[in-house]
Amino acid sequence: MIEVKNISFKYAGGKHLVFDDFSLQLEQNNIYGLLGKNGTGKSTLLYLISGLLRPKTGSVCYDGIATCKRYPETLSEIFLVPEEFDLPAISLQEYVKINQPFYPRFSREVLESCLKDFELSMDEKLNALSMGQKKKVFMAFALATNTRLLLMDEPTNGLDIPSKTQFRKVIAQYMTEDRMLIISTHQVHDVEQLLDHILILSSQKLLLNASVQEITDRYVFEYRPVDDGEAVVYSEPSIQGNAVIAPRKSDIAETQVNLELLFNAVTQGKI
Repeated sequence: MIEVKNISFKYAGGKHLVFDDFSLQLEQNNIYGLLGKNGTGKSTLLYLISGLLRPKTGSVCYDGIATCKRYPETLSEIFLVPEEFDLPAISLQEYVKINQPFYPRFSREVLESCLKDFELSMDEKLNALSMGQKKKVFMAFALATNTRLLLMDEPTNGLDIPSKTQFRKVIAQYMTEDRMLIISTHQVHDVEQLLDHILILSSQKLLLNASVQEITDRYVFEYRPVDDGEAVVYSEPSIQGNAVIAPRKSDIAETQVNLELLFNAVTQGKI
């Protein structure tokens, strides 16, 4: 569905390229986690994929069509939830009435169900909402559009602990096989149970591009006593003992990926 091919990009007035001859292919029916240190281009990549930025060279295509051309039929299949945004000083009812027609598969039923999960209603006045409430309203609208490509930049920033649980619930409930979701985040523990593919971005390159299944087939993530003598790929101290990534043996059950530990191991060249 998404092909990023040999792109280079830098911002006007910038001294350094954010991407240089960068390529990536992404497929539907996946929830991708896009991870990286500050300044590695995570948000920029989302904006390039959505067509809001144009690569200097190379191309970013959705189903074979360059997103920077911003054809309505392409944009109606893409929705971006940025990290920061403003909503107009109108009611949610008005907002839906104005924007719903652009998305051919928009579902009011999904919108109302998401709002209920987020403990909000269609009667909300957008300018009277807190930052966290605005984010929940916007994410509910994003899911209701039923676009085949959904991009979210730091979606759990500004959400309290119960709202993060609700966020995971609505994402899991309304992701379908014909959709793709890319979540860029630093809050890895908020989303690690949702993801089925991990992308770790460094300066101008991908350090890791692997499915969660591939990772759990190769490694186990455990807490072990200090210096227990077992071979490990990466370890770091914690209150529970050593947090470790170790090769998975055939007789050992799969473990849940510890994204923070994996990120540290990958960025330090251990994996």
